[in-house]
Amino acid sequence: MHGHRADRRAGSDDRRGKAGWWDEYRDKIPPGFLDVSEIEHDAVRLRTVQTAHLPGLFQTEDHARATFALPIPPLPRLEVELRVAHRLAGQRVISGPSPVPYVGIAHEAALRMQLGSCEITRAQLLHLAESSERPNVTLLVIPFGACGFPLLDYSVLYAEAPTSLLDTVQMDSPTGALFIDSPTQLINCRTRLDMSEEVALTPTPSRDLINAILKKL
Repeated sequence: MHGHRADRRAGSDDRRGKAGWWDEYRDKIPPGFLDVSEIEHDAVRLRTVQTAHLPGLFQTEDHARATFALPIPPLPRLEVELRVAHRLAGQRVISGPSPVPYVGIAHEAALRMQLGSCEITRAQLLHLAESSERPNVTLLVIPFGACGFPLLDYSVLYAEAPTSLLDTVQMDSPTGALFIDSPTQLINCRTRLDMSEEVALTPTPSRDLINAILKKL
Protein backbone atom coordinates (compact mmCIF):
# COMPACT_ATOMS: atom_id res chain seq x y z
CA MET A 1 0.00 0.00 0.00
CA HIS A 2 1.39 3.36 -1.00
CA GLY A 3 2.01 5.84 1.80
CA HIS A 4 -0.61 8.33 0.70
CA ARG A 5 -3.30 5.69 0.42
CA ALA A 6 -2.36 4.35 3.84
CA ASP A 7 -2.54 7.88 5.28
CA ARG A 8 -5.97 8.40 3.74
CA ARG A 9 -7.25 5.14 5.16
CA ALA A 10 -5.85 5.94 8.63
CA GLY A 11 -7.44 9.36 8.56
CA SER A 12 -10.94 8.19 7.74
CA ASP A 13 -13.03 7.99 10.93
CA ASP A 14 -15.73 5.80 9.43
CA ARG A 15 -13.19 3.29 8.13
CA ARG A 16 -10.92 3.04 11.19
CA GLY A 17 -10.85 -0.56 12.43
CA LYS A 18 -13.39 -1.71 9.87
CA ALA A 19 -12.91 -4.05 6.94
CA GLY A 20 -13.95 -2.91 3.48
CA TRP A 21 -16.53 -4.81 1.44
CA TRP A 22 -13.72 -5.86 -0.93
CA ASP A 23 -11.96 -7.84 1.81
CA GLU A 24 -14.20 -10.83 1.08
CA TYR A 25 -12.35 -11.12 -2.26
CA ARG A 26 -8.89 -11.11 -0.70
CA ASP A 27 -6.74 -14.03 -1.91
CA LYS A 28 -9.42 -14.78 -4.51
CA ILE A 29 -8.62 -12.14 -7.14
CA PRO A 30 -5.43 -10.10 -7.81
CA PRO A 31 -4.67 -7.55 -5.04
CA GLY A 32 -4.62 -4.69 -7.56
CA PHE A 33 -8.40 -5.05 -7.94
CA LEU A 34 -8.81 -4.62 -4.18
CA ASP A 35 -6.55 -1.57 -4.12
CA VAL A 36 -8.69 0.05 -6.81
CA SER A 37 -11.85 -0.65 -4.81
CA GLU A 38 -10.28 0.95 -1.75
CA ILE A 39 -9.22 4.16 -3.45
CA GLU A 40 -12.63 4.43 -5.16
CA HIS A 41 -14.33 3.99 -1.78
CA ASP A 42 -12.21 6.70 -0.12
CA ALA A 43 -12.43 9.21 -2.97
CA VAL A 44 -14.48 12.41 -2.87
CA ARG A 45 -14.53 12.53 -6.69
CA LEU A 46 -13.53 10.12 -9.44
CA ARG A 47 -12.25 10.87 -12.94
CA THR A 48 -11.51 8.21 -15.55
CA VAL A 49 -10.29 7.92 -19.12
CA GLN A 50 -10.76 4.82 -21.27
CA THR A 51 -9.90 4.36 -24.92
CA ALA A 52 -10.52 0.65 -25.59
CA HIS A 53 -12.75 -0.43 -22.68
CA LEU A 54 -15.83 1.01 -21.04
CA PRO A 55 -15.59 2.17 -17.41
CA GLY A 56 -15.82 -0.77 -15.03
CA LEU A 57 -18.18 1.22 -12.80
CA PHE A 58 -20.81 1.06 -15.56
CA GLN A 59 -20.26 -2.38 -17.04
CA THR A 60 -23.20 -4.76 -17.11
CA GLU A 61 -22.73 -8.28 -15.79
CA ASP A 62 -22.58 -9.81 -19.28
CA HIS A 63 -20.19 -7.15 -20.59
CA ALA A 64 -17.89 -7.59 -17.59
CA ARG A 65 -17.93 -11.36 -18.09
CA ALA A 66 -17.03 -10.93 -21.77
CA THR A 67 -14.21 -8.56 -20.81
CA PHE A 68 -12.70 -11.00 -18.32
CA ALA A 69 -12.92 -13.77 -20.92
CA LEU A 70 -10.39 -11.97 -23.14
CA PRO A 71 -7.05 -12.91 -21.49
CA ILE A 72 -4.84 -15.55 -23.10
CA PRO A 73 -4.60 -18.18 -21.71
CA PRO A 74 -8.24 -18.04 -20.55
CA LEU A 75 -8.94 -17.52 -16.86
CA PRO A 76 -10.59 -20.38 -14.95
CA ARG A 77 -14.39 -20.03 -14.85
CA LEU A 78 -14.41 -19.47 -11.08
CA GLU A 79 -11.85 -16.66 -11.34
CA VAL A 80 -13.89 -14.97 -14.06
CA GLU A 81 -17.04 -15.14 -11.93
CA LEU A 82 -15.23 -13.78 -8.88
CA ARG A 83 -13.93 -10.82 -10.88
CA VAL A 84 -17.39 -10.17 -12.30
CA ALA A 85 -18.98 -10.27 -8.83
CA HIS A 86 -16.31 -7.93 -7.47
CA ARG A 87 -16.80 -5.48 -10.34
CA LEU A 88 -20.56 -5.35 -9.89
CA ALA A 89 -20.23 -4.91 -6.11
CA GLY A 90 -17.83 -2.00 -6.65
CA GLN A 91 -20.42 -0.08 -8.64
CA ARG A 92 -22.12 0.92 -5.40
CA VAL A 93 -19.58 3.76 -5.19
CA ILE A 94 -21.48 5.66 -7.90
CA SER A 95 -24.96 4.14 -7.53
CA GLY A 96 -25.29 3.57 -3.76
CA PRO A 97 -26.91 5.73 -1.06
CA SER A 98 -23.98 8.19 -1.01
CA PRO A 99 -22.76 8.23 -4.61
CA VAL A 100 -19.40 9.79 -5.40
CA PRO A 101 -19.28 12.50 -8.10
CA TYR A 102 -17.85 10.95 -11.26
CA VAL A 103 -16.48 12.37 -14.51
CA GLY A 104 -15.68 9.75 -17.14
CA ILE A 105 -14.12 10.14 -20.58
CA ALA A 106 -14.56 7.31 -23.08
CA HIS A 107 -13.33 7.19 -26.65
CA GLU A 108 -15.82 6.35 -29.38
CA ALA A 109 -13.74 3.25 -30.13
CA ALA A 110 -14.68 1.81 -26.73
CA LEU A 111 -18.36 2.41 -27.46
CA ARG A 112 -18.22 0.59 -30.79
CA MET A 113 -16.24 -2.39 -29.48
CA GLN A 114 -18.58 -5.40 -29.46
CA LEU A 115 -17.82 -7.88 -26.71
CA GLY A 116 -19.69 -11.16 -26.36
CA SER A 117 -22.52 -10.46 -28.79
CA CYS A 118 -24.56 -7.70 -30.38
CA GLU A 119 -27.24 -8.17 -27.70
CA ILE A 120 -24.69 -7.76 -24.91
CA THR A 121 -23.32 -4.62 -26.54
CA ARG A 122 -26.80 -3.18 -27.03
CA ALA A 123 -27.70 -3.76 -23.38
CA GLN A 124 -24.37 -2.28 -22.28
CA LEU A 125 -24.79 0.92 -24.30
CA LEU A 126 -28.36 1.33 -23.08
CA HIS A 127 -27.15 0.99 -19.48
CA LEU A 128 -24.36 3.48 -20.15
CA ALA A 129 -26.77 6.04 -21.64
CA GLU A 130 -29.15 5.66 -18.71
CA SER A 131 -26.33 5.91 -16.18
CA SER A 132 -25.10 9.13 -17.78
CA GLU A 133 -28.30 10.79 -16.60
CA ARG A 134 -27.51 10.21 -12.93
CA PRO A 135 -27.03 13.56 -11.14
CA ASN A 136 -23.58 12.54 -9.86
CA VAL A 137 -22.37 11.28 -13.25
CA THR A 138 -20.79 13.25 -16.11
CA LEU A 139 -19.95 11.05 -19.08
CA LEU A 140 -17.99 12.55 -21.98
CA VAL A 141 -17.21 10.89 -25.30
CA ILE A 142 -14.22 11.65 -27.51
CA PRO A 143 -15.41 11.08 -31.10
CA PHE A 144 -13.25 9.65 -33.86
CA GLY A 145 -13.11 13.10 -35.47
CA ALA A 146 -11.48 14.74 -32.45
CA CYS A 147 -7.84 15.70 -32.35
CA GLY A 148 -5.35 13.55 -30.46
CA PHE A 149 -5.31 13.85 -26.69
CA PRO A 150 -2.55 13.29 -24.11
CA LEU A 151 -3.98 10.09 -22.55
CA LEU A 152 -4.61 8.34 -25.87
CA ASP A 153 -2.66 5.21 -24.91
CA TYR A 154 -3.85 4.82 -21.31
CA SER A 155 -6.73 3.78 -19.09
CA VAL A 156 -6.65 6.07 -16.07
CA LEU A 157 -8.50 6.31 -12.78
CA TYR A 158 -7.92 9.52 -10.82
CA ALA A 159 -9.29 9.34 -7.26
CA GLU A 160 -9.52 12.72 -5.56
CA ALA A 161 -9.11 12.81 -1.77
CA PRO A 162 -10.28 15.57 0.61
CA THR A 163 -6.81 17.10 0.10
CA SER A 164 -5.01 16.87 -3.24
CA LEU A 165 -1.83 15.65 -1.53
CA LEU A 166 -3.64 12.35 -0.87
CA ASP A 167 -4.95 11.87 -4.41
CA THR A 168 -4.13 8.59 -6.14
CA VAL A 169 -3.91 7.64 -9.80
CA GLN A 170 -4.26 4.10 -11.08
CA MET A 171 -3.09 3.31 -14.61
CA ASP A 172 -3.23 0.02 -16.47
CA SER A 173 0.08 -1.47 -17.55
CA PRO A 174 1.13 -4.75 -19.23
CA THR A 175 2.18 -6.11 -15.83
CA GLY A 176 -0.91 -5.00 -13.90
CA ALA A 177 -2.21 -1.96 -12.06
CA LEU A 178 0.25 0.91 -11.57
CA PHE A 179 -0.44 3.34 -8.71
CA ILE A 180 0.87 6.91 -8.69
CA ASP A 181 0.76 9.36 -5.79
CA SER A 182 3.76 11.67 -6.11
CA PRO A 183 2.76 15.39 -6.23
CA THR A 184 4.54 16.09 -9.52
CA GLN A 185 2.97 13.12 -11.30
CA LEU A 186 -0.46 13.97 -9.89
CA ILE A 187 -0.26 17.51 -11.27
CA ASN A 188 0.84 16.13 -14.63
CA CYS A 189 -2.06 13.69 -14.69
CA ARG A 190 -4.62 16.34 -13.74
CA THR A 191 -3.37 18.51 -16.58
CA ARG A 192 -3.67 15.61 -19.03
CA LEU A 193 -7.19 14.84 -17.82
CA ASP A 194 -8.21 18.47 -18.27
CA MET A 195 -6.79 18.47 -21.80
CA SER A 196 -8.63 15.24 -22.60
CA GLU A 197 -11.91 16.76 -21.41
CA GLU A 198 -11.36 19.70 -23.73
CA VAL A 199 -11.42 17.50 -26.85
CA ALA A 200 -14.45 15.48 -25.68
CA LEU A 201 -18.05 16.21 -26.49
CA THR A 202 -20.15 17.82 -23.77
CA PRO A 203 -22.59 15.58 -21.83
CA THR A 204 -25.70 15.90 -24.04
CA PRO A 205 -23.91 15.36 -27.40
CA SER A 206 -22.00 12.50 -25.74
CA ARG A 207 -25.29 10.82 -24.77
CA ASP A 208 -26.63 11.48 -28.27
CA LEU A 209 -23.63 9.71 -29.79
CA ILE A 210 -24.10 6.71 -27.50
CA ASN A 211 -27.76 6.49 -28.52
CA ALA A 212 -26.88 6.89 -32.22
CA ILE A 213 -24.45 3.96 -32.00
CA LEU A 214 -27.07 1.98 -30.07
CA LYS A 215 -29.70 2.48 -32.80
CA LYS A 216 -27.37 1.02 -35.43
CA LEU A 217 -26.86 -2.27 -33.58
